[in-house]
Amino acid sequence: MTAGITAVILGNMKTAISVPQEIFELSEKLAKKLKISRSAVFALGVKRLSEDEAIDEDEIVARINAVCATTDTSLDPAVKRLQARTLQRDEW
Repeated sequence: MTAGITAVILGNMKTAISVPQEIFELSEKLAKKLKISRSAVFALGVKRLSEDEAIDEDEIVARINAVCATTDTSLDPAVKRLQARTLQRDEW
């Protein structure tokens, strides 16, 4: 994977997602029941979906896009300000 012209080698990618409250609560219950992190619950779900022969990658992307179209995926203004301050201090 590359980011710009610099190669990126990471074991895990960190991301933020917005999910409906019901899905969040379900992920909490599953994480406790399975004794894994919420991140692992979502990763397991994506992995299982990708292995399902009845669902192709285009279908997964379409479903994700459908959720994003009905959910506010914008960054919280406070987080956005903090992120901007952090990026200003870093040398590129």
